Amino acid sequence: MDQGGSNHFSWGRDTTKSDKPIPIGLNMWRIDERFGDVIPTEADTVMYRFQNFNNTDGMSGSYNVLGNLGSPRLNRLFMDRSVFSETFFMEPYSYFYTHVNEFMFTNTKSPFTNLSYHRAGNTQDGEDRVRAYFATNINKISGIGFLLDYAYGRGFYNNQATSLFNGSLYGYYLGDRYNMHAWISSNHIKMGENGGIDDDAYITNPESFSQSFRSKDIPTVLAQTWNRNDDQTYFLTHRYNLGFDKALISEDSIAKLTPADSTLFKSLKDSVLRVRIANDSLLRQQVRDSLYQQYMADLALPTRFVPVTSFIHTLKVRHGMHGYYSYETPDFYYTNHYYGDQNQVKDLFDELSVKNTLGIALREGFNKWAKAGLTAFATHELRTFKLPLSMGANGLNRQSYTENNVSVGGVLSKKEGKVLHYQAVGDVVLLGEDVGQFNIDGTADLNFRLFKDTITLSAHAYMKNLNPSFYYRHYQSQFTWWNNDLSYEFRTRLEGTLQSKKSGTTLRIGVENIKNYTYFAMEKTPYTQNFEIAGYSHNTVVNQYTGNIQVFSAILNQNFRFGIFNWENEIAYQKSSNATALPLPDLTLYSNLYIKFKIAKVLNLELGGDVRYFTKYNAPDYSPAIGQFVNQDRNSYVSIGNYPICNVYANLLLKHFRFYIMGSHINSSMNGNAFWAPHYPINPMVIRFGLSWNFYN
Repeated sequence: MDQGGSNHFSWGRDTTKSDKPIPIGLNMWRIDERFGDVIPTEADTVMYRFQNFNNTDGMSGSYNVLGNLGSPRLNRLFMDRSVFSETFFMEPYSYFYTHVNEFMFTNTKSPFTNLSYHRAGNTQDGEDRVRAYFATNINKISGIGFLLDYAYGRGFYNNQATSLFNGSLYGYYLGDRYNMHAWISSNHIKMGENGGIDDDAYITNPESFSQSFRSKDIPTVLAQTWNRNDDQTYFLTHRYNLGFDKALISEDSIAKLTPADSTLFKSLKDSVLRVRIANDSLLRQQVRDSLYQQYMADLALPTRFVPVTSFIHTLKVRHGMHGYYSYETPDFYYTNHYYGDQNQVKDLFDELSVKNTLGIALREGFNKWAKAGLTAFATHELRTFKLPLSMGANGLNRQSYTENNVSVGGVLSKKEGKVLHYQAVGDVVLLGEDVGQFNIDGTADLNFRLFKDTITLSAHAYMKNLNPSFYYRHYQSQFTWWNNDLSYEFRTRLEGTLQSKKSGTTLRIGVENIKNYTYFAMEKTPYTQNFEIAGYSHNTVVNQYTGNIQVFSAILNQNFRFGIFNWENEIAYQKSSNATALPLPDLTLYSNLYIKFKIAKVLNLELGGDVRYFTKYNAPDYSPAIGQFVNQDRNSYVSIGNYPICNVYANLLLKHFRFYIMGSHINSSMNGNAFWAPHYPINPMVIRFGLSWNFYN
């Protein structure tokens, strides 16, 4: 049959589309905040511990939390705590808040999208979190992307709802001579404050009550009280590299490509010059060299640019706003009241920091004075703060503070090779508010083979002389007020890590000495009614222990594999020489037992259960007034711990799709000290599920 030149099989199809397969592949990295150095990292596409991704208490349950999704938290492992963070009000929200050096940049062969959703509980007390991450390349060396993240926890207990939103936008350019990373991040966090439950006996001894209580029936100390934080960060780091083009083939191979002189001179078109070089050997050699260079240039041999020296500039601008609101403050809850109406509290804080760093880096292997990489840098930082002062006729009056710092420093590093790596960083503040502050930090690792095993020995040491951050020195609000003249805190640490790849063993041991340890503490004052003590009022203060405190830590990670059976363990032992100033649990552990197998060669499945546990100790309390964890009043200690938290789960991976379902705190029916922090109970048993889907298109 005559088709008339038409293609009947194209009817109803979009003939502009190609059947060419979509290329799949990506790599991710983080960057050093000071210089923008690229730090490769694994892409977040695996199923390993995916069921723990949305846990506020961390992947291995090492954090004390207030219970609800995204609530403030504090790491029980001392060696993993940060020191005097510049993001004071945001630091307790480390579950959600991301620093620039934690953000993941992506280079991808095709546009990449990850959508994830996590859910627990119901519409009355449940939790929801939705994330969208997108990345695409402009070309092979540049790309852009964004992250949208929203979490909402209604709260299993009253007056503790949380709402957290982050929007981040990034771009990068990684050329031979010019490199650039840019990042913008905006956060909005709102935290309902309930002050903990009214009586711990609702959890520890429910039989003492004549009726049973659901978590929502248990009264809390505070209501109509919130902490709110808004934070925007603008970050740019870029560098210009000087260097040379290095041939990718050996000199011997290049020699084999060199043509005979007769071949070179055949390309000479100038007949007069031909005659001249026949009688002038020097001119002949010069012409020959010129023809050779042109010949090799025409071959276009592959080369690679090798940077030798880099000129670096990093700019970070951060603006933060914090508010404490309360419209129903109980009488006598706070010891002090400095101004305003305690039932119309609106304490507003504003802070701005602008930090510029200039650096010159001499790359490793090209400096005749030092074979290691060498970097020198200088930093200027401007910090401004606005604190509540009084309530005037036109509203809140605020007091302003301005601080400047100028610091210089250097880096010595060896990153090349497979056996030995090291890095030493030092900086000192020469001018400004923190003059005399210094930080010397060094790391090293040695990698070698031993009995068919790969052994890594790592060392970390530092010496820090730190001026306590601004809010330890100055704080002004309706209920909390101080202006402190504090000594610098001096810290030294020695830490070593032994890792065996074959045996699945990692042992980390460290010791730290702290002089002038600075911390928050709660002071409770009894108040009376009808000539009897009716309760205690609260006041948050700053303490500084002028002596020395030693902390010893040992953390063992031991993983076992027997066919489809897997048993992973993390055991941490810690000891503080002054448990009053620095309380730590003696023992913290996480154990995860599961089977892992495939169905039909495509569906990866994990079935298992895990347990979190820490020994009893006088854990830090929480102060809603400043939104921070604080040491308990020494006259009214409440211990938590010695209570296991057990979960069971199923975790699966099918190509680009991940899913889990988990029963968390399945042992909640057992009586015990079920608290994450003093007076803040662990959530009752709940079913959780989550999914994550990667798209390449």
